[in-house]
Amino acid sequence: MKDETLREVEQFLYKEARLLDSRRFSEWLELFSDDLRYWMPTRSNRYPVNSKAISILDASRYEEEEVSDEDELALMEETKDTLERRVARLDTGMAWAEDPPSRTRHIITNIEVDAAGSADQLRVYSNFVMYRNRSETDQDFYVGSREDVLRREGGQLRISSRKIVLDQNVLLAKNLSNFF
Repeated sequence: MKDETLREVEQFLYKEARLLDSRRFSEWLELFSDDLRYWMPTRSNRYPVNSKAISILDASRYEEEEVSDEDELALMEETKDTLERRVARLDTGMAWAEDPPSRTRHIITNIEVDAAGSADQLRVYSNFVMYRNRSETDQDFYVGSREDVLRREGGQLRISSRKIVLDQNVLLAKNLSNFF
C-alpha cells in the first residue's frame, strides 16, 4: 500500500473522530455510503478446544469463535437510514440517554490498510479507545477494534461497512448510545 494512501486513510479516520467528539453528527453521517452496514457483534469468553481448564466429553460443544457471526445477535446493527434517525432523535431533545449529552474522546490507532479486492475499495483495520463522560459522575471506556471497508465515491472516501468489536463482553455502561 502506498504511503499517501495510508496517510489519506489516517486523516479520514482522525477527521471522523473529531466530528464525533465535536457532536457534529450530521457531518459525520456524510462520511458513509448509502448502502452502509454498521454493526457491533456480541462477544463471549470461550475456552479453546485444547483447554485443560475444563473438561467436556462432547467436543462438539466447544465453540471456537469469540465474536458472533453476521447472522447472529449483535449489540448494534445499523444502516445509514437508522443512523440518520438516531442523529435526528438527538436533535429533538427527547433522547433521554443523551440528555445531558455525553462528552466523548475517540483515540484511533494501529491503522492498517489493505486492498479490498477492488480498485475503488480499501479494507482498513484500526484499534480504538472511546472515553465517555456524562452527567456528574458517569464515565465509560470502550476499547476495541474496527474493520472498515472504505470506498471511493465521487473522489471522496466513504465508509461502506464498519464492524466494531469491543474487547469487553459485558458492558458496564448504562446505555450504548454513542457512535464508534
